[in-house]
Amino acid sequence: MILLDTNYLIGALVAGSDESKQILNWLERGEVLITAMPAWYEFLYGPVSELQVKAIQSVLTEIVPLDEAQSREAARLFNRTGRRRALRIDALIASCAILKGALLATRNTSDFEIFATQGLQLIR
Repeated sequence: MILLDTNYLIGALVAGSDESKQILNWLERGEVLITAMPAWYEFLYGPVSELQVKAIQSVLTEIVPLDEAQSREAARLFNRTGRRRALRIDALIASCAILKGALLATRNTSDFEIFATQGLQLIR
């Protein structure tokens, strides 16, 4: 299972991009692709068209909602990694990946590496 960060959702819309090629490769291999509600929110404020939204929805098995467990995990991540304001949304995305047992696909690996010691697995 692979959780797509916002930049992968956006990149998937660009024909021939590294992200779109990688997503097609994963789909051909039978990988399950999901995203977290905070990444979906970032994607939706776009700008994106309804057609683009539907295209991305068609490759996702799930948009992981934020619930009590994700909220608690995100707070744990945020607190254990220095409580930096810039990490708030990333902690929410990372918490979803950790609790789903998913690898995180992101172009911003440096933003998420801080969560690796807390259980996040990044695709490199």
